[in-house]
Amino acid sequence: MDKAAIQRWATAFETLSPDTLDALIALADPNIRFKDPFNDVTGHAPLRAVFAEMFETCETPRFTIRDIAYGEKAAYIRWEFSFTPKVMRRRGPWVIEGMSEVTTSPDGRITSHIDHWDAATGILARLPGIGGLIRWILRRLAT
Repeated sequence: MDKAAIQRWATAFETLSPDTLDALIALADPNIRFKDPFNDVTGHAPLRAVFAEMFETCETPRFTIRDIAYGEKAAYIRWEFSFTPKVMRRRGPWVIEGMSEVTTSPDGRITSHIDHWDAATGILARLPGIGGLIRWILRRLAT
């Protein structure tokens, strides 16, 4: 586990913007796997596309790193993602809390970034129409 590489990756996320996206991609292995609740892609171009779409659909997206823990084979980056969906501006900013499991290669490049966060409460329950159904299901599962 390359702790310096993990710190560079975390810093790149905290400063991520359309202008710094190339700097983030440069830290990644050419065959990086990126996975979150909505995407599972491999490689620089698909990774770039995921974040380009984020910038197209969100106003003021920002990652704030809350903590980093280092395991034997992976690092775990706890973060907060704040943004305003462009299609629902009037609902104001949203905040999602999550954690990324990140691995490095021997040469210090990021080989995988697997996000763990609750898409049901973070996104789906807030959507018009389907949100009410998702909230009802979540309440039923909680009892």
